[in-house]
Amino acid sequence: MSDRNTVRPTASVRRTAAAGRSAAASVLRDLHAIDGALYAAVAATPTPTLDHALRRLSHAADHSKISLSVAAGLALVPGRPRRAALAGVCSVALASAAANLFGKRMVRRRRPDREEARVVVDRHVPMPESASFPSGHTASATAFATAVGVVLPPAAVPLGALAVAVGYSRVHTGVHYPGDVAAGAVLGFAAAATSLALTHVPLYRSTP
Repeated sequence: MSDRNTVRPTASVRRTAAAGRSAAASVLRDLHAIDGALYAAVAATPTPTLDHALRRLSHAADHSKISLSVAAGLALVPGRPRRAALAGVCSVALASAAANLFGKRMVRRRRPDREEARVVVDRHVPMPESASFPSGHTASATAFATAVGVVLPPAAVPLGALAVAVGYSRVHTGVHYPGDVAAGAVLGFAAAATSLALTHVPLYRSTP
């Protein structure tokens, strides 16, 4: 009798686990379908005025050149701007390492097929050879904007807008799915929080 009572809960647990895995797989398939549909919608929307600007922005964001240039400018100003630059550079380093050394190697998602989606040639930037998930460009730009914005709030809005534009440019140029960009943004926020905790940079306080 005791053996039967032992077997029944085990079988029930297995069935529950199998149902959970099946449900999770279904949700992932649906999210992948939505991701692909959004990518296709962006590719199919004619935006000739934006194509050249977003292509240049996406290229300029390679290796965090924009963020590091801004950090160099802030570092020239003693006090809070210099401390903001330190926090921003540290956050970029953390975000880049997390995205490229861990995220891409763990997920290994294939890059979108630009030819199949018919992304116009005027939008094209070189297709990276690394995995698609998450977007390293977005992670670094978001991390920098968040860290600098927390230390130096007047810079939060322009840098935040720039990070959003960089993230969108990666979808617009056809090298990332929207889901890759969303994951990169989350990673960037986490990297910024970690950077601020590690650097112990004092936060901005306005004077009355």
